Amino acid sequence: MKHIDEHIQKIQNWFKNHPKVLIALSGGVDSCLVAFMARKYLGKENAIAVISNSVSLKSKDYKDAQQFALDNDILLYEIDAKEINNPGYNSNPIDRCYYCKSNLYQSIQSLTKEKFIDYEILNGNNYSDLGDYRPGIKAAKEYKALSPLAECEINKITIRDISNHFRLSVWDKPASPCLSSRFPYGEKITIQKLKQVEQAEDFLNTKGFRDVRVRYMKGKAKIEVPKKQISLLENIQIQVSQQLKQIGFHNVTIDKEGFVSGKLNRDIDNIL
Repeated sequence: MKHIDEHIQKIQNWFKNHPKVLIALSGGVDSCLVAFMARKYLGKENAIAVISNSVSLKSKDYKDAQQFALDNDILLYEIDAKEINNPGYNSNPIDRCYYCKSNLYQSIQSLTKEKFIDYEILNGNNYSDLGDYRPGIKAAKEYKALSPLAECEINKITIRDISNHFRLSVWDKPASPCLSSRFPYGEKITIQKLKQVEQAEDFLNTKGFRDVRVRYMKGKAKIEVPKKQISLLENIQIQVSQQLKQIGFHNVTIDKEGFVSGKLNRDIDNIL
């Protein structure tokens, strides 16, 4: 476990230079680890987690974040960044994530001015994210939000290893990006559509599909599950189709390629 100890030491050293922080918490393993490590090395009053309980965050992730903060004695502030009101977000351009994160960081920045002067803003971006299409990183730079995991060159696999080392409840939690990532660029995002996607994925979770995406395609649902689970999904396709139609989708299909994170980013070159 030498490599884990070395990475933990890197993080500890990083926090020596950042004594007061506000952590943008999403309920995912990345930001939870940042919040845990900040709390561990800086103390309760100097490591405050902030979560935006907005419509683009799954209710389950919101509850997971609340429970994580409670379990680990982390102070948690709740805000609503109201990104749904930003035309740059709800019109869903290819840089939608930039507008979403801008709203988030602006809201957290307001907290620093009101209550937490001299606190720096942190996020859960990791070293693996730097090679992906991430417009939110631009927003982070503009608002001077820092990424300790990325700066310490800690990738997604190592994050799970460290989280498991500390026995964090989220260590093996599947990735759960913003609900708006289920919409192809250009498809307008509304509260109703977000709720449809969330309800559909929640239903599929109850059927044993942990890693699942329900892509919203002009009122149609296209379901992605890991390739090895496609046959299991096909076995209950009629039941799933009936349930998703009750939720509001008018057509339901299964993506035979299987679950691929960030699949809709493939369309970016065609849009450009």
